[in-house]
Amino acid sequence: MSSSTPPSNDPFAIPADTLGMDSATMRRLGHKVVDMVVDRLERRNTEAVITTGKADDLTARLGGPLPDAPSDPDAALDLLAEVALTNMQHGDHPRYFARVPGPAAFAATLGDWLGTGFNTICASWGGGSGPAVVETTVCAWVAEMLGLPARTEGVLLSGGSMANFTGFCVARFEIGAGVAYLTDQTHASLPRNLLQMGLVPEQIRILPSDDALRMSADTLAHAIAEDKAAGRRPMMVVATAGSTNTGATDPLEAIADICAAHDIWMHVDGAYGAPAAITDRGRATLAGLERADSVVLDPHKWFFQPYDLGLCLVTRPGALERCFSMNPEYLRDVQATSGEVNYGNRSLELSRRSRALKLWMSLRTHGAQAFRDAVLRGIELAEFTEDHLRHNPSRWEIITPAQLGIVCFAHRGSDAADHAARAARVSASGFATLSSTMLKDRSALRLCTINPLTTEDDITRTLEMLAAPN
Repeated sequence: MSSSTPPSNDPFAIPADTLGMDSATMRRLGHKVVDMVVDRLERRNTEAVITTGKADDLTARLGGPLPDAPSDPDAALDLLAEVALTNMQHGDHPRYFARVPGPAAFAATLGDWLGTGFNTICASWGGGSGPAVVETTVCAWVAEMLGLPARTEGVLLSGGSMANFTGFCVARFEIGAGVAYLTDQTHASLPRNLLQMGLVPEQIRILPSDDALRMSADTLAHAIAEDKAAGRRPMMVVATAGSTNTGATDPLEAIADICAAHDIWMHVDGAYGAPAAITDRGRATLAGLERADSVVLDPHKWFFQPYDLGLCLVTRPGALERCFSMNPEYLRDVQATSGEVNYGNRSLELSRRSRALKLWMSLRTHGAQAFRDAVLRGIELAEFTEDHLRHNPSRWEIITPAQLGIVCFAHRGSDAADHAARAARVSASGFATLSSTMLKDRSALRLCTINPLTTEDDITRTLEMLAAPN
């Protein structure tokens, strides 16, 4: 054997890449990707907040015939960055005020990259004990930050829709099928979840919200009594902690009392708003959250994580496994046997990457206090916005006050069409983007201010653009 030929048992004789890319190219391209990402973050304030391309143009540049032969990976990366990743909303932009921003932290990105590079899986204990402990740790950390009981267990999912669906399934398994109670301000995905879970329309009670656009405890109690008198079984109340429209929070303590009295599962959809509970001010607004049977939040929103990351927390130990556990013969060798967690038994996902690494990395890097400060900043920015609007009463009217980083307002003399046109004009400028909405029969403009990089100047300049004649 030639001295230049490595022995067959030399691990470095095995190619580093499955499809044959050499190590030097892998390193060079990897470094290029890091530079591209950091360069984009440095110039983020100068880019358009949202860009929507034309389908024909994007398809012509990104599509085409199936590539049969190799091509230049540098050119492919440049095309992705310059075309595909430019034509999208940039939810981490400081002037992205529409819907709910996603201001991700770079430390979280590093954790996500590392997990992808190691091709992590978090399904069975035997197949991913390290990632499983990271996920268990992260769920416990978040539960502690929110003030939930120490017995709380959780599972990470793609986002609020799947996290809420997971909580609903657990509620049905624990309580038995029955009626679910929501309001007209509940997120639109949740009635769909209930239908897909198997409830019939008659089991989905959408109650009218009160004048503050919150669930009324009296209306809820009346609906439960009505259903019980008719022989229907109440199953679950879906309370909201930070509605998407206005940031309003349902009266959680009163709802918890009603649920306890009737043995009903209390589920809290806090997809965007629940992280407010890590601050003293938010904890007061969300009093009663700790009494919920299940709580959902999206760390890819107000916990500053890259997409996608949702979290379902359940305060009844073992309930997730009781609902989702399966133990087929072909997984017997890798199942937990001594109290460890098989995360494939906590939701419908079996093949699941380790979403916990990014949240673990950012909490370890920055600490919980940095999260508290950043969340409080979002609350204060909405209050600044409300105060600025109130100082211009001839131009603006407050529709709902600042609540958990959201404020809704109207331009004097504008109807729904004019509000939508004003919002569209600002978005088309690339400077900022925001939402128009309807609050029952009232048209409104809406700013969500949860990005800690947003400045007061960003807000006032956006409002000046909104006020300009169409």
